[in-house]
Amino acid sequence: MSKVEPAHEYRSASSVQKFQENIAAVRARMDAAAARVGRSPDEVRLLPVSKTVPEHRIRAAVEAGLDRLAENKVQEATRKCRNLADLDVEWSIVGHLQTNKARDVAAYAAEFQALDSLRVADALERRLQAAGRGLDVFVQVNTSAEPQKYGVAPEELPEFLRALAGHETLRVRGLMTLAVFSPDTERVRTCFSLLRRLRDEARDTDPDLIGPGELSMGMSGDFETAIEEGATVVRVGQAIFGARSTPDSHYWPGATPDTATPDAATPDTATPAGESAAEEEKNT
Repeated sequence: MSKVEPAHEYRSASSVQKFQENIAAVRARMDAAAARVGRSPDEVRLLPVSKTVPEHRIRAAVEAGLDRLAENKVQEATRKCRNLADLDVEWSIVGHLQTNKARDVAAYAAEFQALDSLRVADALERRLQAAGRGLDVFVQVNTSAEPQKYGVAPEELPEFLRALAGHETLRVRGLMTLAVFSPDTERVRTCFSLLRRLRDEARDTDPDLIGPGELSMGMSGDFETAIEEGATVVRVGQAIFGARSTPDSHYWPGATPDTATPDAATPDTATPAGESAAEEEKNT
């Protein structure tokens, strides 16, 4: 059975050798989780999350073998993409997107894993058409029914997928979720199994709407459970780069030490709420 790894075990990496060790350790855990349920390790992609990591350490991580990195905040991703343009690395956006940041994402992102709004889809469509490119996207689903989380409600997913079909530049790859932050593995597992069921139902109804049907779920504290439940992408930050000192309130409004897992204090892909609709309308 998978377990949550305490945050204090996430040791910071700065050298190429240390990054290679951390990456190898994560991949070994991924392989073991896949083997437990009879899956091939090749079915699961590791997506390293480099948010808050300074650029000199990212350079070492790329030298250690990473070729795609994920960022939570578009402003941070844009800065890193610009400053690290000499590196052979692709960038994924895994956090909530305001429509006024659609231009940046359309310009350089290889994929966007937090699509949960038709307004954002429309803004991306306009920017991508202007740029002459397409974008792989995952639809974010709120499988834990927590009000502070972004994501499409499970019961609204079929209609949302149908609405996305009219966006020619958006290539739906599958679904993404963040599980409930809890030390109870079975509560976490429920979120992952729900996402898998929603994917399967979408395939049965209209497989063209869900693309390959990938499942992006699982972070540093719960990716093994996610793989056991069918994840094809795991978003891992702290287990590769080291523990963050950022307070949980910065990433997750309403999270408290009493309800969060050890990893929840600095979740790999959570993002703060509170953007106003007026701000989102700027520069769309």
